[in-house]
Amino acid sequence: MPEPYGRRVLLGVTGGIAAYKAALLARLLSDAGMDVTAVLTASATRFVGSDTFSALTGHRAHVSLWNTPGEIIHVRLAHQTDVAVVAPCTANMVAKLALGLADDLLTSTLLEYDGPLVLAPAMHSGMWGADVTQANVTTLSSRGVRFVGPVDGPLAHGDTGPGRMSEPAEIADVVFAALRPRDLDGARVLVTAGPTHEPIDPVRFIGNRSSGKMGLAIAREATARGAAVTLVLGPTTIAPPPAMEVVHVETADEMRSAVIDRFAAADVVVMAAAVADFRPKAPHESKMKKEAGIPDLMLEPTPDILAELGERRRAGQFLVGFAAETDDVEEAGRAKLRSKHLDALVANTVGRDGTGFGSETNQATILVADGRDVPMRAWSKAELASAVCDLVARFTGPR
Repeated sequence: MPEPYGRRVLLGVTGGIAAYKAALLARLLSDAGMDVTAVLTASATRFVGSDTFSALTGHRAHVSLWNTPGEIIHVRLAHQTDVAVVAPCTANMVAKLALGLADDLLTSTLLEYDGPLVLAPAMHSGMWGADVTQANVTTLSSRGVRFVGPVDGPLAHGDTGPGRMSEPAEIADVVFAALRPRDLDGARVLVTAGPTHEPIDPVRFIGNRSSGKMGLAIAREATARGAAVTLVLGPTTIAPPPAMEVVHVETADEMRSAVIDRFAAADVVVMAAAVADFRPKAPHESKMKKEAGIPDLMLEPTPDILAELGERRRAGQFLVGFAAETDDVEEAGRAKLRSKHLDALVANTVGRDGTGFGSETNQATILVADGRDVPMRAWSKAELASAVCDLVARFTGPR
């Protein structure tokens, strides 16, 4: 399925101590499937080398207008960019962009460029708070430039205050949002993600291998496309994206309660969590000892949250489920689509390298109640999240 938006990113890096974090931003953008080209100012090279960005992105990083004789490089770069981000963005760069100066490769490229621009300021708090800097920020904001940060935190010279660059993951989210169509504006989307842990005793549990990456990718994508997202998140080590309500849960019962409480208010529900199918019938209140021998572990089913939602849904709600299968993936998925009364279901292959739980990619098909299925293929989780949100936008329509 072709992507509905461009993926060519120009990453500008200016001279500040936070320049080293731009390398992580380059990696995050590249890992998300973006085609990243870095442009460094001369000052930036005092902190980090251009070869670092070439290695991370797979494209030559540029520093000077004059290193490519016979080519008008700033024009080429500007015309080959879908979104530009400057991180860190110094006070000097903010001023240059506000005034329309073009005295190096980065400023010349950005003056020629006419697409979405994201700036991640990083400077000392006095510089950030200066009247002239704030006037420049106001000018750029009025032109549609998106700012992310700065935030409070440790600064150079041992000080603390506003001026620290936002973390690369937060900057990446703003870059992703700048590219997304706003086709979910006004939609209220409820997403579940991660596993559940069903206690055996205070230190042991029954669970599964879900990392939560897929559900978090959907929550991030829906937010970027304008939806108001509530994320019900099982136990995972992955930090949830910013700019959404997050409800942390541990067990299937807790997940059910959190979802049912919010279900009526949702326009769209995407149940990407891998809820444990069984739980111990009588969890031990204290830790079981090996010396007591092998325990008899009696199991009982957990609540079928997806089936309950299928029965409770009101007219106009859009319900998406997930199925993790090792065999007969499409057949099992189609049966679940019908039995749970879903609008769509992502049938995902698990139990193999490179797909499913904990991996960065999925081998999956999207089964749709109206028969317009998306065939089985390999996806990055970001691509699959985009395809799910495309489907949601198609069915919910303009709001």
